[in-house]
Amino acid sequence: MRANCFHTICAVFALGAAAPVIAQAQTDPALEAALDEAQQQLQQTFTNLTFEDFGPSPVKGPIYQASAGGRIIYYAPESEHLLFAAVYDSNGLNLTALAQDAAARRKLAGIDTSKALAIGPVGAPQVIEFTDPDCPYCRALDRFWAAKAAEGKPVRRLIFFVSGIHPEAAAKGEHIHCSPDKEAAFHAIYSGAAPDQLRQCAEGAARIKADAAVVSKIGVSGTPTIIADGKLVSGFQQAELEEFLSSHQAQANAAR
Repeated sequence: MRANCFHTICAVFALGAAAPVIAQAQTDPALEAALDEAQQQLQQTFTNLTFEDFGPSPVKGPIYQASAGGRIIYYAPESEHLLFAAVYDSNGLNLTALAQDAAARRKLAGIDTSKALAIGPVGAPQVIEFTDPDCPYCRALDRFWAAKAAEGKPVRRLIFFVSGIHPEAAAKGEHIHCSPDKEAAFHAIYSGAAPDQLRQCAEGAARIKADAAVVSKIGVSGTPTIIADGKLVSGFQQAELEEFLSSHQAQANAAR
């Protein structure tokens, strides 16, 4: 479950030997005045929210933005804090999501989708999927797509295997590529099938190696990672995928 925050921190990690993050009471009149002014501004800006326990933050100095593993993170070098957060402006616009989507579009430009393993009907809404055969959430995602296809909402999945997390992932990915019916082999492996002998072939090994190069170039560090309509979805986020499918179904209905 992902949480959203308003101009605040969802998770803060202190790096190195940083001091404890318990805020100390301020006795300086100037600091107290600044604290009161900031609290009033917060309440006046976000009038639909109720705030409690307002006080100084453990984060000090300027905060910088970076991308890591497909996620936007923030770094405060002065206090050595790493922030995993969603930042909103005063109009309720999720600036973190915008930055993440922009990063996803830049990464998308570097992906040759013709090299992916294609699963699903041609002409269906298309997603790029970075997946691991031994990842439980990837297997849950495969079941989700199958259920949606049964409801008349199929997708065409462009698969890249992530082989650096689980020890047998590369061998299972190669087995799928080397199978006569790749789609059937994919679903079998993701359903928990354990063949006595995994298939091997030069083409399959080359495809897994090529996938690893794409994964490294894009910076994928977790599975599943999905790019849908240019938007990066980290993990099996069912609500976001339902929204993606509903949007395409609405477009299809409007075109009839």
